[in-house]
Amino acid sequence: MLVGSAARRVAIIGGSRIPFARGNGAYADVGNQEMLTATLQGLAERYGLVGERIDEVAAGAVMKHSSQWDLTRESVLGTGLAHETPGLDVQRACGTSLEAAILLGNKIALGQIDCAIAAGVDTVSDPPVAFPRSFQQLLLKSYRGRSAMQRFAPWLNLRPRHFKPVLPGVTEPRTGLSMGESTELMVKTWGIGREEQDQLALESHQKAAAAYAAGFYRDLVRDYHGLTQDNNVRSDTSLAKLANLKPAFDPVAGTLTAGNSTPMTDGASAVLLASEAWARARKLPVLAYLTYGKVAAVDFVDKKEGLLMAPAYAVPRMLADAHLKLQDFDYYEIHEAFAGQVLCTLKAWNDPDFCRDRLQLPGVLGTIDRGRLNVKGGSLALGHPFAATGTRILATLAKVLDESRARRGLISICTAGGMGVTAVVER
Repeated sequence: MLVGSAARRVAIIGGSRIPFARGNGAYADVGNQEMLTATLQGLAERYGLVGERIDEVAAGAVMKHSSQWDLTRESVLGTGLAHETPGLDVQRACGTSLEAAILLGNKIALGQIDCAIAAGVDTVSDPPVAFPRSFQQLLLKSYRGRSAMQRFAPWLNLRPRHFKPVLPGVTEPRTGLSMGESTELMVKTWGIGREEQDQLALESHQKAAAAYAAGFYRDLVRDYHGLTQDNNVRSDTSLAKLANLKPAFDPVAGTLTAGNSTPMTDGASAVLLASEAWARARKLPVLAYLTYGKVAAVDFVDKKEGLLMAPAYAVPRMLADAHLKLQDFDYYEIHEAFAGQVLCTLKAWNDPDFCRDRLQLPGVLGTIDRGRLNVKGGSLALGHPFAATGTRILATLAKVLDESRARRGLISICTAGGMGVTAVVER
C-alpha cells in the first residue's frame, strides 16, 4: 500500500557483522541471540543509532531453538536501540537476510517506514537437539490423562530408543539427499570438473585474504569473542593443497571436497536501509541503492532440476524487470555454497538449450567477467552462516560500488528447498 504519491529509493547506508567462525570453535559457547544482539549493537554504534527507534528490524536464522520464536525482537531488546523498535522473524533458508532486506526495502519504497535493519544469524555450534516424536507423543498422552492411572500408564511404554536424540540436518526432506550430494548431481549433469572447482575456491581465498590485508573489512567486521576476522580464510592455500583433499559426498566419483565446499559456520550480519530523506537528516552518506529483487524456485523433485539452480531462473526474470543484460554489471556477487554450484549457474547462462528450453529466452544470457566476481572473497573463504550470508553480501557489494565509484552490482543466492534470491544494487 503506497503512502504518498510515488515510490521512494531504498538507500543502503552500510553494514556491520561479527567475524564468521568455523562451527564448534570460537563461538561454541554462544548462540543465535548473543551473536545477533552483538551484531545489531555494532551497527547501532557505527551509525549513531543508540537510543534511536528504528521503524523495523527483520532478521532470521535457519538453525534455531523453538524457544527463539521471537529471536529478532529479543535481540533488539538486548541492544542500545530504543525498546520501541519492532522486530520481525523471517526465514528463507540461505537467502533469509537478503529476503529480509527486500521486504524492508519494499516498505521503505512504499513510504510505510523510513528506516530499517535487515539481518541474519546462524549457528551450527548450538543446534536444536530434540527427542523422537514417539517420546513427544508419550509425554502428551501422559499430560492428557484425567486420572493418576491414565497419566502414569503411558510411562510403562518408555524404552531406551525414546532417548535417542534427533539432530538437525541439511538433507532435503523430499529427496533425502544432502546439499552436497545434490550438488554432486548438478556438477555431473553440467560436466564441471574438480580442477575448475578448486580454482574457484583458490580465487575466493586469495581475494578474501587480499581484502583483509588491504583493510577493506576493517569497518565492516566487529571484533567478537577473540576473533578479529573470519577464521576460515586460508591465505596459504594452493591448487596442490586443494587437490589433495578427498571427495566429501561421493567417495567413488565425487569432485566436491571440504576445500571447494563452504564450511559449517557460525556468525551474524546486518545492514542499515533507509529513505534518502532519513539518511540526509542524520547526515549519513548513502553507499548505494537496492533497486530490484527476485525470488524463484525449481522443481527438483519431479522434474529433477538441480537443487541449487533457482538463481539461474531468478536472475533473467529480474533482468527483464530492470531492462538490463547480464553484462550490464560492474560486479557480481554469487553466493559460493559450493564452487560447483556457481560454475553450473554460469555455464547454464551461456547454454543455448537451457536458455531456450528452460528460460524461454531467444538467446543465451552469455558470460560474465570472472575478474568481477566476488572480488572481496566469497562464502568458500569467508564462511557461510546460513541466514547471515545475504546481508554480508549486500553490505560488501554496496561498499565495493561506493569505493570504486562503479554503477551496478548483481547478487545471486541459492537456498535449500530449490529456491533462489537475487537483487540488483546501484549507485
